[in-house]
Amino acid sequence: MKISLMKMILLLTITSSVLSGCSQGQTLADTDVQANEKIKIEYWHVNAETQGGKTVEELVNEFNAQSETTEVIAKYNPDMYKGLLQNLQAEVASGKSPAVVQIGWAFLDYFSNNFTYAQPQDIINEHFPEDKNFLADNFLPNVLSLAQNKDKKQIGIPYSLSTPVLYINKDILRESGLNENGPKTWEELVKFSNVIKEKTGKYGFYMQEPADNWAIQALLESNGARMITDGKASFASEEGISAYQTYANMVLDSKSALHISWDEGVNSFIDGNVGMLYTTIARRANVQKGAKFDVAAISSPTWSGKTKRLPAGGAFLAITATSKEEQKAAWEFEKYLYSVESMAKWTQGTGYVPPRKDVADAENGLKSFLEENQMMNAAIEQMDGVVSWASFPGDAGLQAEQILLDTRDKILGGSVSAEQGLKEAQEKINGLLK
Repeated sequence: MKISLMKMILLLTITSSVLSGCSQGQTLADTDVQANEKIKIEYWHVNAETQGGKTVEELVNEFNAQSETTEVIAKYNPDMYKGLLQNLQAEVASGKSPAVVQIGWAFLDYFSNNFTYAQPQDIINEHFPEDKNFLADNFLPNVLSLAQNKDKKQIGIPYSLSTPVLYINKDILRESGLNENGPKTWEELVKFSNVIKEKTGKYGFYMQEPADNWAIQALLESNGARMITDGKASFASEEGISAYQTYANMVLDSKSALHISWDEGVNSFIDGNVGMLYTTIARRANVQKGAKFDVAAISSPTWSGKTKRLPAGGAFLAITATSKEEQKAAWEFEKYLYSVESMAKWTQGTGYVPPRKDVADAENGLKSFLEENQMMNAAIEQMDGVVSWASFPGDAGLQAEQILLDTRDKILGGSVSAEQGLKEAQEKINGLLK
């Protein structure tokens, strides 16, 4: 009896010790469940429903269903890349951070100077030796270099590549007595726009107006201007002023071009109220699905006698996870996004040109899709004119972008001329860069 009593006391002692190791209110069963739970990470993106948001949701759900270790929670950030960075600043200040974020090309330097990130190859080398050649094997060096800062650090991996194209409503062009294949130069585009307004009463042209100056850079630099020269803002040149004023005249004088929000402008084109839409190829899926008229996409216009310069749009993915476990989970998710199949779905759902080199020709990639979707050719054929999206150095990135946005509204609102607005903006930005 004494032996049995001792055994009982010993058993109770062991059981009590195990239970006390669990947190208050937990049972052994709860502890087992927690041990088997997936690690949860956040993925911050800027893809609204009309620009890839549904595809983001699809890819995240598919990843979560097949992963045994990681659950990704996607978080949409409005106001594009500038808005995401502002939200990221607040999140970091509160002591938290998402694991993976989309960073627009214009903010590469600003991001690398102001936020903590992990270089993808470092995570691979430490935790995934089987993937040591993943980046080198699947990306061209010049594409990878797009996501390197001035110190040649690989801040992230290119994910979205786009160029601006001109979507045209062939029905409106024919009704206006114009060439249904659209204008080839900006000078022709102005004439087309004015004729459409005169003949049909509809607007001839809309240029995208999101919370950035990506399309404006294409307009100005294709005319010979440069947004940045030797680390200084330089867009207020004769060429830059001339190009901007030509656009402003369409809005203010002939009133053949619209100055409204991005979604409103795209929807006006889809609804058949605008003859030509200048925006990213990433809107291809939305335009193609919504337009009930004879629609096409053609290459970005040039200025007569000038060389086309088109800023690379889109984003790279950066890993901002701080713990080792979250960094491992982040790479698992990124590797899934960069698979041939996922890249193909991303392009089909948006229109972005895939950064991975083998997606376009793979049978399980985009081969048949590209044969059936001729709109994509407009972006692919002009990749030789792609240049870097202007990224103002130092800590002035967000402020410089906002100054340019305010200047756009002043010029297109008619309160200042292109010359006055651009010169004042250039002076302000260069004051920040000193």
